[in-house]
Amino acid sequence: MTAAEIVPVLPRDHRGPFDPSAELGRLREQRGLSRLAFPDGHVGWLVTRYDLARAVLSDRRFSSRQELQHLPVPQERARTEHGHVPGLFPHMDLPEHSRYRRVLAGRFTAPRTRLLEPAIRDIVGECLDAMAQAGPPADLVTAFAQPVPRLVICELLGVPSADRDLLKPALSALVDLGSPRERLAIALGTLAGYLRELLLRRGSEPAGDLLSELTADTDLSVEELTNVTLVLLTAGSLPTSNMLALGTFALLSHPRQQVTLMSDPAVLGSAVDELLRYLSVNQFDVRRAALEDVELAAEVIRAGETVVLALAAANRDPSRFRDPDTLDLRRQGSGELAFGHGIHHCLGQHLARAELRVGFQELFRRFPRLRPAVPAERIAMLDDSVLYGVRELPICW
Repeated sequence: MTAAEIVPVLPRDHRGPFDPSAELGRLREQRGLSRLAFPDGHVGWLVTRYDLARAVLSDRRFSSRQELQHLPVPQERARTEHGHVPGLFPHMDLPEHSRYRRVLAGRFTAPRTRLLEPAIRDIVGECLDAMAQAGPPADLVTAFAQPVPRLVICELLGVPSADRDLLKPALSALVDLGSPRERLAIALGTLAGYLRELLLRRGSEPAGDLLSELTADTDLSVEELTNVTLVLLTAGSLPTSNMLALGTFALLSHPRQQVTLMSDPAVLGSAVDELLRYLSVNQFDVRRAALEDVELAAEVIRAGETVVLALAAANRDPSRFRDPDTLDLRRQGSGELAFGHGIHHCLGQHLARAELRVGFQELFRRFPRLRPAVPAERIAMLDDSVLYGVRELPICW
């Protein structure tokens, strides 16, 4: 590829259920930084190499502000257009980003997450009990992968038990590429309206949960707190749901790795890191906009141009990972980018890792003979979602 050539569309096809597009691999090996055409006519950039992805994520000359970015998918799906929204801190730059992050950082540390593990284990156990009682076959997505993270983050926030299932349709709409603007606006309005009312209630009736802490301990406005909570709810449930389902499918498809996980509890930590590397569920939603001209990999990214980071390609970069297309649960020190890098690295990564560790451990402990109920080629994948994964995973035991 020469500098003048432009990738006409973001590659989103997959070589198989677990492997990213072969075109992403080709682009990574040839250049690592390629020109990319966007559906709205913008021409930006696509990063496919690990070192370049880390460089962009840690460079403050690249902005996280969505209103400065172009979407690499057709606009008929697109998010509702907006400018600055108070509280949506993942889409803010310094110093504003730090103001919100400081409020939350101490509440999502590794030690505090360890204190939550008994509650996570209880929720996982309840979901598995219900699955066992209903009997096989079951859809792992709806019976386990979706409810576990949703119930965990709702428990942490203080969403009443009776309301937790009511939030599911709106959450699903946010990652569906087929969602029209109207559906997205309704979903966001539903979630924001509910969370605002809950925050107001917690302000007058504290309940010892995270929302009660935030209303009592910060000077954030109700609007800011509502949007902060919306970020926590969505980011705390949707990606982990996809990882639980897709990770289970991957383990069932790699029996030796499944045996490794089941026979050696010490491997759980590295297993989760490896699954996060091997199965990059975020297809295209890590983007930055150049605030000024930036030289990168012998190219000049001009101010205003959008850079899309293909984490699936970066996490399979052979210059960083030995034998990257092999799932190896004993791989050490991977440094995967599933949770990002730099100031925007995922605030809830310790919570997500804990849910994945407990989830996979208990699932295969309770159901050691777990297996797909249909041939692998019949399992439908979420190609039309912001987050890649499994649409349904029929299982039996």
